[in-house]
Amino acid sequence: MKLGTLCYIEKDNKILLLHRTKKENDIHEGKWIGVGGKFEQGETPEECVIREVKEETGLELRNPVLRGIMTFPKFKDNEDWYVFAFAAKDFTGKLIECDEGKLKWIAREEVLQMPTWEGDLIFLKWILEDKPFFTAKFSYKDKKLISHNVIFY
Repeated sequence: MKLGTLCYIEKDNKILLLHRTKKENDIHEGKWIGVGGKFEQGETPEECVIREVKEETGLELRNPVLRGIMTFPKFKDNEDWYVFAFAAKDFTGKLIECDEGKLKWIAREEVLQMPTWEGDLIFLKWILEDKPFFTAKFSYKDKKLISHNVIFY
């Protein structure tokens, strides 16, 4: 099992997305996704998202808000992924070049039109609409979403 974080940062009615184009053998290649990454030993979800956002973007988050927890069974390398989804509006710093792709501020109304995973379009819509905290499961086969379910709290 793998633990990870994902963050959608908002500024001036735009959302920061990462266009994954630089990593070799990247399961996310060509997709526009939020920023985040894997937990390091002993980290809380908040510590992980703050560290990952700083490493990938140069931005220092203050008060990221946990919006949901997602399960992705056998998503990559036949392992289950558990991802803590955050939203953030409070940060300092300037964007840096990311070694995983190109960072770009996308207008809120265009975010759901960007090429990404089918499941991302579903949960990102919940985040953009400020739906209540959620837990969700997204099942993929051959990179296609085959089922999903959600519980809002």
